[in-house]
Amino acid sequence: MLRTMRKHGITLAVFVALATGLTALVNGLTTSTIERQAARQQMRLLDQVVPPDLYNNQLLDECYLVTDPALGTDAPHRLYLARKDGTPVAAAIETTAPDGYAGAIDLLVGADFSGNVLGARVTRYHETPGLGDKIELRLSDWITHFSGKSLRSDNDKSWAVKKDGGMFDQFTGATITPRAVVNAVKRTAGYLKKNLNALEKMPHCGEPSHE
Repeated sequence: MLRTMRKHGITLAVFVALATGLTALVNGLTTSTIERQAARQQMRLLDQVVPPDLYNNQLLDECYLVTDPALGTDAPHRLYLARKDGTPVAAAIETTAPDGYAGAIDLLVGADFSGNVLGARVTRYHETPGLGDKIELRLSDWITHFSGKSLRSDNDKSWAVKKDGGMFDQFTGATITPRAVVNAVKRTAGYLKKNLNALEKMPHCGEPSHE
């Protein structure tokens, strides 16, 4: 009886060890695949706001954490610095419109350091379906109209919806949402225009913030 129990115990221990090893192996392979897929997805989004022909560095490797009220919240935002032959030429930066109709709207904005916006995309929102959700590219091309627009100064009155005397369309029955996005993109372009020299002093993504 004792010998049989010992035999079964050894068999069980071997089985547990093999199962644990197999689980660890599968988890490692899965994690690697998920990370690669996430990186590809992030690059597809970055390419929409900073044209790839403008830079020749590895954008994902130049990720910095930026904290500034101009970006809509006190939380750190990720900034991807684009370089051409080592010289900074543009950036893609996360930003937030805190004053959306149904809550905060998260965006990714690409711009150079002269106030020229290269692209903008909404990454998260809670706006009303059929009204404010037209900020999403899948539903409308409205968000693409930021590409090629220039911010001349912080007081550039053209950076507003047409109802407020600006150059951007509002939505029928929904003005708060596009107004919030326009203001967020404007503040973000202004931030990049003023802070080029400070960007490389910011902590890299994955490093602790010094705030």
